[in-house]
Formats: sequence, C-alpha cells, structure tokens
Amino acid sequence: MVTDSSQKPESRRGARRARSPLGDQARSYLGHHRKVARDSIQRMLKTPVASAMTWTVMGVALALPMALLLLLHSLQGVSAGWESTARITAYLTMELPVADARELARDIETDGRVSSVQLVERDQALADFRASSGLNDALDFLGENPLPHTVLVTPEDSARSADGVQALVTFIEGLPGVARVQVDLGWLQRLNAMTDILARAVWTLALLLGVAVILVIGNTVRLAIENRRDEILVAKLVGGTDAFVRRPFLYTGAWFGLGGGLVAWLLIQMALWWLGGPIERLAGLYRSEFALQGPGLDGALALIITAMLLGWLGAWVAVRRHLDDIEPGDIAGG
Repeated sequence: MVTDSSQKPESRRGARRARSPLGDQARSYLGHHRKVARDSIQRMLKTPVASAMTWTVMGVALALPMALLLLLHSLQGVSAGWESTARITAYLTMELPVADARELARDIETDGRVSSVQLVERDQALADFRASSGLNDALDFLGENPLPHTVLVTPEDSARSADGVQALVTFIEGLPGVARVQVDLGWLQRLNAMTDILARAVWTLALLLGVAVILVIGNTVRLAIENRRDEILVAKLVGGTDAFVRRPFLYTGAWFGLGGGLVAWLLIQMALWWLGGPIERLAGLYRSEFALQGPGLDGALALIITAMLLGWLGAWVAVRRHLDDIEPGDIAGG
C-alpha cells in the first residue's frame, strides 16, 4: 500500500516533466509575440510625427471609399423605399361601360402579383376633380365627362421592383378595355443604373486605394528594415530564423493599419457630423426621409480589421522583398 502511494506522485511528476517542454515552448512562443508586439508599438511612438503622417495617409485612403460605400448604401435604401410605394394607374377606354370596368378590375385583382385594386369611376373622378381644382364654372361648359374610368393597382411586395412592376404593366396593357397604363418608373430605373455604375466605381477606387495603402506601408517598413540592418544581420548570425526576424516588421505593419483604421473612422464620423444637418434640411424640403447612415459597430470593426490586414500585407511584401537581400555574408563583404 505504501509502495503504491509513493509511486503515484512519481508517475504524475514524470508525466508533468514529459509535458513541460511543449508547454514551455508554447509559453516562450507567446511571450516572444507579446514582447515583439509591445516593442513594435513603442518604436512607432518614439517617432510620433512620422507615425502620425503614415496613419493620416492611410486614414484618408481608407475613409474615401468607405464614405462612398455608405453613401451608396443610403441611396440604395431610398430607392428600395420608392420601389415599395410604386402604384400602377390604368386608364380605360372612354366607351367602356361601368359593369365591364368593374369586371376588368376584378380580373386584375385575381393576379397573384397584385395586392389591391381600386376602381375610380369616371363620375367619381370628375367629382373629385371639381372639388380639388376649383374649376366648377369651366367644367360646366363641357358637354360630357372627359375623364375615363381609372384602375389603381398596388403590386405585391414580391413584385415591387423595377422588373416586377414592368412585367405587371405589360400584363395590364394586354387586357381588353385598357387604353393606357402609367407608372413613373423611368426615373427609378435611371437611378438604379446610376447606382450600379457608382457601385462599380467605388469598388474600383477601393481596390486602387487599397493597393496604395499596401505600397505606403511597404515603403515605411522598408525604411525600418534599412534602419535596423545591423540588428537583422546579428540576429541571422546567431541563428535567428526568417520568421523570427520577420515578426517585428509584420507587427509594425499591423499597428500602422490599426492607427490608419482609427483615423479613417474618425474622419468618417466628422464628415457625417458636418454634412448630416444640411442633408437632413435638404431632404425635408423635398419631403424625403433620406439621411446618411454611419458605419455602425460592425462597419467600424470591419474597417479596422481591413486596415490591419492591409498593413500586415504591405509589411509582408516589404519583408519578403528586402530581408532576403540582407545576409550575414554582407559583414564579411563589407
């Protein structure tokens, strides 16, 4: 019994000794990452002017496409709201009797793409026109009612798009007794076409500015590599791996990206604050609910993460290009 109890602690200590090298290696790896990350940001803060200039350049380059994407999103929301209120007006032939007009309205209402149908008979239309126009005396000179029966058609939610409404218009135009169908979707189609062009232009601009950010970070990291050339040579002489030597510069690129993303978010918030009031007043004059929408928490996180990835990628390109040119043999050659 005593022998068994004494062997169990020894076996547990042996198991801990067997596991400890891997654990020590992991702790050493994570500790080195923390040290390199802290050292990288401390080096950046030692040159605040140069770092601030790089952050500002990145912030402007990232804020411009982000602001345009927010504007595009706001325009798409407004156009979707206008599409949802689209209503089709069908003017019937003058000689069509009231009974046939009612039958036609019932036929249109049975279509699955139609939400509701309202028939405005010609006598009711003339009475409404008298009440709203104030031209009673002029209308009295007319020998007969010049207004036709009118059918007001409201599409279903699934059909409240430019293509859906156009298909419904084609269906109504083919019905007997329909003289003309009117729906003001031409301007909406032009707006959607311009929105598509703007979306392509914005993504192209975002791609170009993303490449510019990568080049800016790459050039900044290249200068940092040249300034630490002797330190890199010593690290390689004592057996430092490429990953070991590359790590501080990758963290530098990520920190530059983080600062650039925060500057971009700040610029966007300032622009929204500066333009929000005038845009709301202008929309109010047109009785519109249009308003610029901010990036929100998800958008801000996406912006910052994208900026850090671009910074890391720019640093990786610079490190991949320039670290291979620095070899320990350069000391002997010098």
